[in-house]
Amino acid sequence: MAQGKYSRVDGKKSSSCSTATIIVVVGVCLVGVWMFMSSSAAPGQNSDLPVIQESKQKESTKVSSQFEDNSGDLSSDDSAKDESNQENTQNEESSTNENDTNTEDESKSTEENSNSNESENSNSESNESESSNTNSESNESESSNTNSESNESENSNSDSNESENSNSGANESEKKEEKVEKDETEENSSDNKTEDLSAATQSEISKETNAQNGAFSTQEAESATEKQSQKPSISKKNQEVYQWKTCNVSAGPDYIPCLDNLEAIRHLHGRSHYEHRERHCPTDPPTCLVSLPVGYKTPIKWPRSREQIWYSNVPHTKLAAVKGHQNWVKVTGEYLSFPGGGTQFKNGALHYIDFIQNTLPDIAWGKRTRVILDVGCGVASFGGYLFERDVVAFSFAPKDEHEAQVQFALERGIPAISAVMGTKRLPFPSKIFDVVHCARCRVPWHIEGGKLLLELNRVLRPGGYFVWSATPVYQNKTEDVEIWEAMSKLTKAMCWELVVINNDKLNEVGAAIYRKPTSNECYESRQQNEPPLCDKKDDPDAVWNVQLEACMHKVPTDESVRGSKWPEMWPQRLESPPYWLKSSEVGVYGKPAPEDFTSDYENWKRVVAKSYLTGLGIDWSTVRNVMDMRSIYGGFAAAMRDLKIWVMNVVPLDSPDTLPIIYERGLFGIYHDWCESFSTYPRTYDLLHADHLFSDIKKRCKLQSLMAEVDRILRPEGKLIVRDNIETIAEVENMAKSMNWIVRMTYNKDNEGMLCVEKSFWRPDEVETLSYAIE
Repeated sequence: MAQGKYSRVDGKKSSSCSTATIIVVVGVCLVGVWMFMSSSAAPGQNSDLPVIQESKQKESTKVSSQFEDNSGDLSSDDSAKDESNQENTQNEESSTNENDTNTEDESKSTEENSNSNESENSNSESNESESSNTNSESNESESSNTNSESNESENSNSDSNESENSNSGANESEKKEEKVEKDETEENSSDNKTEDLSAATQSEISKETNAQNGAFSTQEAESATEKQSQKPSISKKNQEVYQWKTCNVSAGPDYIPCLDNLEAIRHLHGRSHYEHRERHCPTDPPTCLVSLPVGYKTPIKWPRSREQIWYSNVPHTKLAAVKGHQNWVKVTGEYLSFPGGGTQFKNGALHYIDFIQNTLPDIAWGKRTRVILDVGCGVASFGGYLFERDVVAFSFAPKDEHEAQVQFALERGIPAISAVMGTKRLPFPSKIFDVVHCARCRVPWHIEGGKLLLELNRVLRPGGYFVWSATPVYQNKTEDVEIWEAMSKLTKAMCWELVVINNDKLNEVGAAIYRKPTSNECYESRQQNEPPLCDKKDDPDAVWNVQLEACMHKVPTDESVRGSKWPEMWPQRLESPPYWLKSSEVGVYGKPAPEDFTSDYENWKRVVAKSYLTGLGIDWSTVRNVMDMRSIYGGFAAAMRDLKIWVMNVVPLDSPDTLPIIYERGLFGIYHDWCESFSTYPRTYDLLHADHLFSDIKKRCKLQSLMAEVDRILRPEGKLIVRDNIETIAEVENMAKSMNWIVRMTYNKDNEGMLCVEKSFWRPDEVETLSYAIE
């Protein structure tokens, strides 16, 4: 197999194409569902959902199979044949919460396709519980006896059923799950219904290549050269029966496992470098479910959520008491209100944003500047209003005495994580942010050789700007003067150019804007090598649990190397392959890298337009915070550009290290190990998207732990979309059902499948005490 540019720790192998098995829950036409099944792995081809399964390297020569994604693959006649071999079962969701106000239309869509089952069962209401208890043998028997008459009955009854469903409520206890299974005997004869993949066609099915020795390795491999990486434990396969419990922890409904490991924090040798705010993950990731706050409600929709959220969802008032006079947050009856202010922009973020633009027009919000890093973001009003300028801000702040600041940001619909600048590198590659911003972010940039500012230098693009709005810029107090002098000396030694200093008279603050050099001339002409240049062996892109160093990396000068040029203006950069992707290098899916990028994007645009936006019954007006749990080129996020959402692109440690590409196209993301918890508060995402993540993770850690983490991150009524092999799909579906989640749609073909499930409000009665998370 060809060696690719973006390698994995393990190679990939695929399973051979098999006959089709279709499972459908939402009420969409089979032709539409067939279109559904494309994926990031099959750009620009008739077959779009790749089989991306890990194997030993010596077995990686097999070709991946994937779904057909062509409307011509399934004719209307074939659709009727498939429908005649479907058996529907209905399961009633038994959630105790009644806050399901956004799924009425979706429930109708599901119920409109259940008439075939209702004609077989003369009284559908009484048969629901019987259907849920039917074993697999009786299901097969019923499926073999189903014929085209049930389809005729389904069609003839659609109008009356629609009328009946128009009176159905949106209560979660009335939601029904619908499942369509193909008979095994029909599977064996399904070749005449789908296009047979010839050897030539199979060779064009995009797949991840084993590129372990390519020009780029995984983040895991990169970081291993800087430290001794922690080896994940290998767990036995989970049992089919899951007994969930509610976590008993001191943090209660706000529990973040890797930030609330109190036992590990108690054993730290020091805290002077914010070690107690860094990640300390438990040895065994929890499998319990985090509780809900009392009175939790369906979150307010964007953009209203930027100004107002439910107090009951984030019931914390300390920040309002401390920062209310600066217009961070105020308590207003049953709401928490956000006037849009901050410590440096108490009269509103938009005025402050325009102040920066007017101070330095070259900032060019939404054109030259697209992706920024906001350090010490508070409640992230700065990032929240940058959306008005077509800019995305990756905001972060520690989980500290500023109670729930990042939780407020996420509940408002603004991207943020809980993180701190402490002893380790930030989980980002080098040279990716167009601007780094700090408004009274309380970071001591000047101490210890400027180690923390040098970390910002690492992630800032050559030619990028550092916007520093803090009291040393505009006040003359003794401490401020000392800090300004130290910063002036440090930034000059780092070859940063002080471009401009300006005062905002309205807010009575000031800002200094620095520019990172685009060449190495200044570095080479310095009389003293302080801060020193990093050793040539030091990889600036190796970041996972890598210790900070007080050194600088040289600026790339080769025009074919990333960082030597500024990206194209936004939005052109979204669709254009980065200039540093070479045709001579193999992309993730086996094509020349630029072609791989373009094909992946075209594929995801097709998937999103033909499937996700119309085929899942999701009300996208209720979706704001989205995570792609295993992103490659960011194609899924790019295809969602026209929606009022943002996507956190997560690149797992053992996946191809393509995060620099994601940033180059004007998107954002982070590295992460899914054997550990994510640095976010519970209930902060509306939709999670996992493309062949679960099958990969279960080889290294407990799938049940990952599912508990998904439950923690996802909001009640939030959606999880999983694309994976059918064995993994079945495991995830089983776990979702055991948590009383609603199975909205499940589909499989040729050993590949897709699942869409919705989290419920259900919480277990039994509790599990996590001693390491108890004060």
